[in-house]
Amino acid sequence: MKSNDGTPRILIVDDTPANLSLLVDALQGAGYRPLVATSGERALQLLAQPPLPALVLLDMRLPGLDGLAVCARLQAHPRWREIPVIFMTAVEEPEQKVAAFAAGAVDYVTKPFHAEEVLARIGTHLRLKALQRALAEELAWRADTERTLRASLTQAVIVAARDGALLFHTPRAAQLLQRYCGWSETAEPTLPPPLAKLAAGGRSTQEAITSPSGVLEVRVVAGGDEELVTLLLEERRPSGDYAPLRVLGLSEREAEVLFWISEGKSNPEIALIIGAAAGTVKKHVENLLAKLGVENRAAAMRLALEKLR
Repeated sequence: MKSNDGTPRILIVDDTPANLSLLVDALQGAGYRPLVATSGERALQLLAQPPLPALVLLDMRLPGLDGLAVCARLQAHPRWREIPVIFMTAVEEPEQKVAAFAAGAVDYVTKPFHAEEVLARIGTHLRLKALQRALAEELAWRADTERTLRASLTQAVIVAARDGALLFHTPRAAQLLQRYCGWSETAEPTLPPPLAKLAAGGRSTQEAITSPSGVLEVRVVAGGDEELVTLLLEERRPSGDYAPLRVLGLSEREAEVLFWISEGKSNPEIALIIGAAAGTVKKHVENLLAKLGVENRAAAMRLALEKLR
């Protein structure tokens, strides 16, 4: 879009020397770097040579490949279609203007044109393109942030004070505390004794809590704040709980999901239990239903219960 020195490149496609001279002088005076093509074919050759122009000024009537055909080529190309095209035409018929927009142009100027008007339109469309690019980047950042946040909510994370006060926890963490420590949330929640002891130490460490349900691995992360610690919980369930389901032709993860279906858990609940995204669990359910040759969760549950007896 810009030259090596950062100057925006503008491709002028016109076969009239007087128009080219006027536009080249105006663009150079405004700080742009003009590129010149006197035919549609030459314009396509220049487009194939990086860097791409920031905008194209395109005459509608050209020898050989006309302006509409050139614009159609740009729109069909994955890297060129984002380049704004402003048509230049001496034709005033509405049909031609409609055809220009239908071909993918963002604007048009009529001949004879004034350099100031052309520069104003170029500046407007370059600013709009920059805003569109910034908006796309912002939306991509927000989507990435949302994915990160959603993923974090499936993890078991606790932030606590060294005195045992529980300041923050994810739903998955609460579920594991209930299962392994008999913990229940109160108005002023505190860590259960095994975790409170770890938090009081104020240093990074790791410990395992064993119960009939499985093993709860607790990792304490001591940060820069001496009064706060972060606890990361991860459940290690005995694979034997769902190993009998592997004979149904399921992967280990699918067997685990089917096990929790047999326990009457919903997809969101399973996502919390196994530490996965809800969409991932949904995909596992779709796959295991297909492998089992059944149409719904109830039928899958019946098959699972038969194997788990």
